Amino acid sequence: MLEVLVTLLILMIGLLGLAGLLVTTQQGEVEAYQRKQATVLLQDMIDRMTANRIAAACYVVTTDAAGGSPALGTGFGGSFVCGSGSASQQARGTADLQAWNNALIGTEEKKGSANVGAIIEARGCVTNPSAGVYTISVAWRGLAPTVAPPAALTCGKNQYLDAGGAVDERLRRVISVTIRIANLSA
Repeated sequence: MLEVLVTLLILMIGLLGLAGLLVTTQQGEVEAYQRKQATVLLQDMIDRMTANRIAAACYVVTTDAAGGSPALGTGFGGSFVCGSGSASQQARGTADLQAWNNALIGTEEKKGSANVGAIIEARGCVTNPSAGVYTISVAWRGLAPTVAPPAALTCGKNQYLDAGGAVDERLRRVISVTIRIANLSA
């Protein structure tokens, strides 16, 4: 009888370890899925900007590069104003920004009437650090704290809170690409 109890105890410890491994694996899968979706959204904005290169300045929505704000996606309440290119190029830029904002929010994926999206609290930033150079970033909230992104990646900075309501930069995930768009009219 004692041998059976010891065997059950060993079996239970092994099953608890297996359950913990399954939870960790599931979190890793969700994190990888979010990163892939962020990559798709990042490439989408790169494609939009390079297709409308004359009005590329219209896509710059993040005016405070050091603070990473404003950002499209969750919490964006601004409007799209464009001053470069023709009227049709400006309209296309405005439509592109609205479409990207909707993709970040996840308006195409719904559960009932709620937008569920693919990325948790996604934000998109486009800055113009110098003439013809644009930095496009996508930030989102990770499932568990890891390492805070480098200081140069400011999109979504101070926007992600831990369970206690305090800002935790270790929850912020960011991918970023810098592109150069040449002025072909000169």
